[in-house]
Amino acid sequence: MPPRARGLTLQTWHPGGTVSYFAAALVRAPGGWAAAEIDLNGAADVDEVADRLRDVDPDADVSLLFVESDDAYLAILRLDDGEDLRFFGSDSTFAEESRLGALLLGEVEEPALEIDEVTSEPAEATEEEPEQPAAEPDADPVGDADLLADLGIPARQLLELCTSEGMLPSDVTAEVCLMLGCGDEIEELREV
Repeated sequence: MPPRARGLTLQTWHPGGTVSYFAAALVRAPGGWAAAEIDLNGAADVDEVADRLRDVDPDADVSLLFVESDDAYLAILRLDDGEDLRFFGSDSTFAEESRLGALLLGEVEEPALEIDEVTSEPAEATEEEPEQPAAEPDADPVGDADLLADLGIPARQLLELCTSEGMLPSDVTAEVCLMLGCGDEIEELREV
């Protein structure tokens, strides 16, 4: 596949109109993290998406794909040593409302943790601050919320990021990458 200009938001057509998306691969090899943008146009199924992720660095021990769609949805795919594809989506609506969402998350059924487990656990209250009731999240995350746990981002933290009011998919991606130690790589990719 010929290289294409990076840092552009891609668009794909679907029956409901055009969907804008940004797909960034982060691969970890012995030399550290590297980032590349991936074109998902024309992908027939999630296995083809996984092949495109593998092609970024076939020798990577961890390959992550962050797909942000229409400033509303985030999907994260993970491959370990090029195998064992795992999925997480910030909202089940993504798979219901878009071809791209269905392509990435169509086979995913439920999150590893119920969202209520994250939003209902009380934080340590101080005497000055009365405990506030947890807000009901609008998002319905699906898939394997533990897919980044061994990299230092437990399911609870990922789910909290995805359900925090005002957080866009790009904000979640940036925060996750910062915690993984590859914040600069993703920012450089966006700027190209």
